[in-house]
Amino acid sequence: QLQASGGGLVQAGGSLRLSCVASGLTFRTAAVAWFRQAPGKEREFVAGMHRSGGTTYSTSVKGRFTVSRDSAKNTGYLQMNSLRPEDTAAYYCAAGPSVILGNLASQSAYVYWGQGTQVTVSS
Repeated sequence: QLQASGGGLVQAGGSLRLSCVASGLTFRTAAVAWFRQAPGKEREFVAGMHRSGGTTYSTSVKGRFTVSRDSAKNTGYLQMNSLRPEDTAAYYCAAGPSVILGNLASQSAYVYWGQGTQVTVSS
């Protein structure tokens, strides 16, 4: 089970931190990733962290977003800085114990999904 939170309304240039709390699995042995879906668009990969700590980002967020985890709290995070109106979407966290480093961006690689948390960036 994954529980995502932290979304909200923010002005362009602002920051938000999303959280994803896991129960029934441990992020120490699983990959954690964030995807997003804007209205009328397909769900897309945003950022992911392999169980080894390796990370991957989409080109649209690289340098602005940071994915991390706190194994003690079994929580994953997505720190989002310099937000833009085009970042507006529902954000979903996902986790999978068998995701390989080169496959972090693949939605089908993840077994567990949280509910979406809405991020709205105003211009």
